[in-house]
Amino acid sequence: MKLAMIGLGKMGGNMAARLLRHKINVVGFDFNTEFVNKLVKDEGLEAATSVADAVSKLEGQKIVWLMLPAGEITENQIKDLIPLLNKGDIIVDGGNSNYKHSQRRGALLAEHGIGFIDCGTSGGIWGLENGYCLMYGGDKQFADVLAPYAQALTHADRGWAHVGPVGSGHFTKMIHNGIEYGMMQAFAEGLDLIKGKEDFHLDLAQITELWRHGSVVRSWLLDLTAEALKDDQKLEAIAPYVADSGEGRWTVVEAVEQGVAAPVLTVALQARFRSQDSKGYSYKLLSLMRNAFGGHAVKTK
Repeated sequence: MKLAMIGLGKMGGNMAARLLRHKINVVGFDFNTEFVNKLVKDEGLEAATSVADAVSKLEGQKIVWLMLPAGEITENQIKDLIPLLNKGDIIVDGGNSNYKHSQRRGALLAEHGIGFIDCGTSGGIWGLENGYCLMYGGDKQFADVLAPYAQALTHADRGWAHVGPVGSGHFTKMIHNGIEYGMMQAFAEGLDLIKGKEDFHLDLAQITELWRHGSVVRSWLLDLTAEALKDDQKLEAIAPYVADSGEGRWTVVEAVEQGVAAPVLTVALQARFRSQDSKGYSYKLLSLMRNAFGGHAVKTK
């Protein structure tokens, strides 16, 4: 068994390493040669000098797994792969592409007889040790070919599934990330309230550790939060800025398009937008309005 992994950053590199540790041969390419060299030295990766070179090192039914940023980079790479592959070969997009783009790309590749699997990938930097969660979208015949690779990347048959046709893998991952936004926001707000009850002198590290055992809110997010709070509860070195990925936005757009109420997911996204507003102009307007109608004092810098 062998595949080509294109993109060997935090996710792609760890996935390549996990495959190699499960005795699956991986030929890898990344423009960052430091990533490549480390995997060659530590894990036994077969290095390629280009994408074309990586493809040339594959035999039989070729499998090319992309772990690249969503958008133009992935779009161009898929187009560049078409003349390098034969009918029946498979391209896997394991990045966070928009599911509508995946539907279009799958149709394009089908015209050339090339299989396409859009793979929603969850597990983050912990996937190397803990295994990933993989959501395959595409024709079942191609998902079946990829089953042994999924079993190596996950916990056998528990961490992956063929969820539906082309586009469904990335769609499922998109909704997964939207839910993730809501869960994170709930934990953040709740713990902020606990921290604010100063007269109780509550220990956030103790409480989050307590919740990990038997509580209905126990989760991997809680595990990570509890572990982080053991070392630092004040978080003074962390800026109150939370980035948002494309998938959180796409989830809210999908809710609008379907006409489905998703207030928690929407508010969680909006909260991240608010954290990114360094000018805080709307808050200034709110203060101005309070002063205008009620004579409330305006705090100045």
